[in-house]
Amino acid sequence: MSKITISLIKADVGGWPGHATVHPALKEVAESVLVQEKAKGGIIDFKVMAVGDDLQLMMTHLLGEDNAEIHGLAWDVMCKATEKAEELKLYGAGQDLLSDAFCGNIKGMGPGVAEMEFHERGAEPVVAFMMDKTEPGAFNLPIFRIFADPFNTAGLVIDPSIHQGFIFEVWDIMEHKRVMMESPKEMYDMLALIGAKSRYVIKRVYPKPGKLPEDEPAAVVSTEKLYQTAGKYVGKDDPVALVRAQSGLPALGEVLEPFSLGHLVSGWMRGSHNGPLMPCAFEDAVCTRFDGPPRIIAAGFQIAKGMLIGPVDLFRDPAFDLTRSRVNEITEYMRRHGPFEPHRLPMEDMEYTTLPTVLKTLGERFEDAE
Repeated sequence: MSKITISLIKADVGGWPGHATVHPALKEVAESVLVQEKAKGGIIDFKVMAVGDDLQLMMTHLLGEDNAEIHGLAWDVMCKATEKAEELKLYGAGQDLLSDAFCGNIKGMGPGVAEMEFHERGAEPVVAFMMDKTEPGAFNLPIFRIFADPFNTAGLVIDPSIHQGFIFEVWDIMEHKRVMMESPKEMYDMLALIGAKSRYVIKRVYPKPGKLPEDEPAAVVSTEKLYQTAGKYVGKDDPVALVRAQSGLPALGEVLEPFSLGHLVSGWMRGSHNGPLMPCAFEDAVCTRFDGPPRIIAAGFQIAKGMLIGPVDLFRDPAFDLTRSRVNEITEYMRRHGPFEPHRLPMEDMEYTTLPTVLKTLGERFEDAE
């Protein structure tokens, strides 16, 4: 069979109310368009999902990554959903659509994109991770732990098929450059980069020579930065990721385990605060406390000749209840800091907020101190 492509494309096209969640009517618009496209044979299968105020389109097809037809389809869906959002006067209608017209590729136009192309294995488990109220670097820690940390992924020690480690594609999203790094050989050098998550982000992870093709990714993360396109703050990037599991890759439980920490990420209220990431069930991905805290859902699928068998709501498991309780405690603690760091982001990450205007206004009032 030909290679299957999975395209996960998301955008905030209107919140209900405020930035809390996606109105059901927007999902209905997306469903109606994609049902027609599936009937025509343009896509094999699809799922419409949501986390927080982000509309999520997951599609399978045979057209490869960065395909103009698929990206144009997603753009059309988002535009039609925006029209419905405007009709309902939803908040921030079309917020993530930063261009007036589709130009052949949706990347750089506002929506987030994670795509991977591969030959289906005998059994092909895939997890679609979707975050709200945070940035692409929020995936750095969990993706590192899935594919490089033996304390998380036992298979790195005891499974011969992954014992040799993986190759990480790391992007400098400020300079628009990338570097390929090998784990475990270059682990310390890689950590020096990806620990600075607002600049260096993991884009893809590839297997080393062995059970799986070296050029077919095991994981891919959206790396779009909205402020770099808009030139001002228009919302956080709310990243998505696709991760394959089992049979020459980390097991499903190893893929989910890093999210039991509730690690600190940047974003939350007005995209300007640090807070814990809460793994939650689909129905609980409604961001209300201080427009948060940041959320992540995990939709599990088996891929069968391009059909999406699922989703399974993987974080609905009560085994993550302790994590959610911890996240609520951390949320309370961080909120008590108000506008002070480390709750509020450091100055270098506040370039596209009101702070530069404040500094400019006060500029002439500053004088040399003794």
